[in-house]
Amino acid sequence: MKDKRVLVVSSEVVPYLPENELSTTSFEVAKMIHGKGGQTRIFMPRYGLINERRHQLHEVIRLSGMNLVINDMDMPLIIKVASIPKERMQVYFIDNDEYFKRKALFTDEDNNLFEDNDERAIFFAKGVVETVKKLNWSPDVIHVHGWMASLLPLYIKEYYKNDPLFADSKIITSLYNNGFEGTLNDQFLEKVKFDEIDESKAQTIATPNYTNLLINAVEHSDAVIKASQELPEELTAYLSKSEKPVLEYFSEEEFEGAYTDFYLTQVLQ
Repeated sequence: MKDKRVLVVSSEVVPYLPENELSTTSFEVAKMIHGKGGQTRIFMPRYGLINERRHQLHEVIRLSGMNLVINDMDMPLIIKVASIPKERMQVYFIDNDEYFKRKALFTDEDNNLFEDNDERAIFFAKGVVETVKKLNWSPDVIHVHGWMASLLPLYIKEYYKNDPLFADSKIITSLYNNGFEGTLNDQFLEKVKFDEIDESKAQTIATPNYTNLLINAVEHSDAVIKASQELPEELTAYLSKSEKPVLEYFSEEEFEGAYTDFYLTQVLQ
C-alpha cells in the first residue's frame, strides 16, 4: 500500500460519532492504509451533533465558498478539517447549514427520516468530489462506507466521468447492515436526473430504499467488501450474481491482511 492514495468516504467515522460497525471500520481501514505507508484523506458529513470545539474542527477558507447546485438550488459548500489525535490523519467535513446543522444524523425526534436526506446525499457526493478537485489530489482508490455516501460511485462514473483527476481511480464499496426502514424522498431519481445523469444509470433508486441505494453503489463500483456478517437478503442475492470482485466478511481482528490483499490483488492489479 506504500504511496497509494486512498480516499475514504464515510457516513460516520469515530471519534467524531459514536462507535458502531460502520464508524469503527471506516476509521480502521484508513488507519491500516496509513500504517502501511499509504496516503489517506477521510471525508464525512459535518453533522450538527459533532462537537467542533472538542474535536478542533476549523473551516478551510480556500476550500469553502463554492455553491453546489442541488435540484436547481444553489447550496453553499463549507469545508472544515480536523486531525485524528495520535494518527496524524486529516478528516475533511462537508458542511452546509441547511443540510447538516441539525442535531441529528438521519431522523427526527419521532424517528422519521428527514425529508431532504436525498438532497443531503447528493450534496455530500458532489461536495467530496469538488473538494478533492480543489486539492488536486488524484486517488488510486475511493473507498465508500455507508448509505449517505452511496451516491459517490454513480457521480464519479457518470457526472464526473470526463474529469481526468478520477480517470484511473478504482471504487470500492463496503456494505453494512446499518440501514433504515422505508424509503427516501420519492423525487430522489428526478433530482439525480437534474444533474444530467441518464435515468438508466440510476433506475435502481427509483424506489430509494436502503438496499436499492447500495445496489446502485455496487453497480458503479469496481469491487465490493462485505463489511457486516449479515446483509439484507435482496442485497446478498444481487451480489451472488454480480461479476464484481467481492471480499467476504472478516472480523475487526482479522480484516487487515484480507483487506490489504484485496486492495493489491483485486483492485489495484
